[in-house]
Amino acid sequence: MKHLALLLAGCAFSATALAQTDGPIGVRSSTDYSAMGTNGTNSRNTGFGIKGGFTASHFRGDDKKNYSEEGVYNTFHAGVYAQYGFSDKFSIQPEVLYSRQGFAGNNGTTTATGAYDTRLDYVQVPVLLVYNFLDNVSLHVGPQVSLLTKVVENGQERKIANDNNAYNYAYSSLDYGLAAGLEARVGPARIGGRYVAGFNDIIKDPKTVAADAITNIKNGAFQVYVGIGIAN
Repeated sequence: MKHLALLLAGCAFSATALAQTDGPIGVRSSTDYSAMGTNGTNSRNTGFGIKGGFTASHFRGDDKKNYSEEGVYNTFHAGVYAQYGFSDKFSIQPEVLYSRQGFAGNNGTTTATGAYDTRLDYVQVPVLLVYNFLDNVSLHVGPQVSLLTKVVENGQERKIANDNNAYNYAYSSLDYGLAAGLEARVGPARIGGRYVAGFNDIIKDPKTVAADAITNIKNGAFQVYVGIGIAN
């Protein structure tokens, strides 16, 4: 995890340095919009596009100590975004993402040997406030709601609900949390990184004492992405 954090910091530093250059000929900066107006459809910060990238997912919470063989679940995310600029500094950016997350760790309730992977597929909707503290570098922060669509435990798909007590626990179909990160832009291209923290418990409705000991865990994920503005 320390190596991953250093990698993300390096990406953010490199993107910041790149974005402070003049960029390719013909690429407009925020100051080029002053004569046109800096809000609404005339803003450089208004448009939409596609994005996707790498996700390093893990879990947090008081019951994390009850899992053995803990590891990072490396996967991906992809989706679309829209952005509406209020000025050359501030804008709102909603997104719709398919994000494959999860965690690696044996909770002791399975007979599987070795690392026990849990895959969680979400449709995520973050709504981010974007602040351009440099001309082409911005801070993103805002709430996020996620709908769980699929669960795969150690390669076997299982139902999200308890299914009439067939399982010792169920999964929360809805997660909510906070996303925050940095993004750099060069022309229509974007590169960024963010951390997403889920606030709702991943596992709920324990049916046994053993299951009750693993329910207080929450999502956490580092995301590194690239994007292309289709209209900006």
